[in-house]
Amino acid sequence: MSDVLAMSARTQETVVMTAPAGQHTIREHNLALVMRSIADGPRRSRAQLAEATGLTRATISGLVDELITSDLLIELEPDRSSRGRPGSPITLNPNGPAGLGVEVNVDYISACVVDLTGVVRAQRTELLDNRTVSPEQGIRQAVTLASAVRDEVGKLPIAGAALALPGLVDSDGVLRRAPNLPRWQDLDVAAEFSQMLGLDLQVDNEANLAALAELWYGEPRDDFVLVSAEIGIGAGIVLNRRLYRGVRGRAGELGHVVVDPTGPPCGCGSNGCLEQLAGQEAILRAAGVIVGDIGTSVADPHGAAEELNKRARSGDGRTLQALTEAGVALGVALAGMVNLLDIPAIVLGGIYADLGDWLLPTIDAELRRRVLASNTNVELSLATLGSSAAVRGSAGSVVAELIAKPH
Repeated sequence: MSDVLAMSARTQETVVMTAPAGQHTIREHNLALVMRSIADGPRRSRAQLAEATGLTRATISGLVDELITSDLLIELEPDRSSRGRPGSPITLNPNGPAGLGVEVNVDYISACVVDLTGVVRAQRTELLDNRTVSPEQGIRQAVTLASAVRDEVGKLPIAGAALALPGLVDSDGVLRRAPNLPRWQDLDVAAEFSQMLGLDLQVDNEANLAALAELWYGEPRDDFVLVSAEIGIGAGIVLNRRLYRGVRGRAGELGHVVVDPTGPPCGCGSNGCLEQLAGQEAILRAAGVIVGDIGTSVADPHGAAEELNKRARSGDGRTLQALTEAGVALGVALAGMVNLLDIPAIVLGGIYADLGDWLLPTIDAELRRRVLASNTNVELSLATLGSSAAVRGSAGSVVAELIAKPH
């Protein structure tokens, strides 16, 4: 199965038509069926596609021709290694429409382009403390970075863009609240970015998009929680291969689960939230890497993990204690999630993926101690994409839309 696109099978369901459908609707359904069959399986000829989809060869031929004309598919040279009359394999077009992903996080911005086959064609990340600049300036710099990545891929057509943000995002693309970015409130970010980029734009929470990237490009799992951590902490919840968003699209704010009611104040207005005890800056401060109040210092997330690992490997007691305390706090919060949702797998992303050697044993011990069902086995693992997950998920969501709705 191609990287991408395990994504199609995992995110799309078979359409069941409950009312008479017009020819246009049937055609759209069949185009998507062909795209999914090609994205999810081995390379197939037209005859093999007809067999796999149940459509007639004449219908398949017309649909494939249309998708080739749209630059979504290409037909390769006949495979002469097999017996019988060789067929020409049909595959996704790596030079067809691609997706542009953008991420604006607390202390960095990132952008990448992913083609139809799931390959990253270009990616860039820049440090930017968005707590110290206006939203307008942050948006402008992110657009500049996205434009540079877009230029880097030359003539590769960009079909659309998606933006990952660290906060509560409404379905209409409005960022309602970002506790770690207090000036980024009630912003119609979708409209701003779309106008400046000249592209249709989707907007979602960064943890949600990181979870989708793990679903599409990581180990195959039906149900898991992706814990995305930098300065803030979020969770993308995947149930039955579908992202769970909650009634208002705000599920997964793990960083604002209270672990210690008497703990330090949080930007959300509460006390003792998980990210005040186990967020990137909380760990750095507890380890003595940065000095000052949380929220006033910015650190390269990659450099931060490298420094913490270096100190921990050297046996630095303060760093080891900081990592242990963070692991305990994470274990407490995640045990509550497992007890509530019966989640069988937890994937640590962001900076946690780089600190797994120190965090995993402590988290595992807390889960064993606190999960109600003593025979519950919770799989703990590290995300394969690290801090690139959200921006990959952003670009991948555009590609997934192309496959699901090729018309």
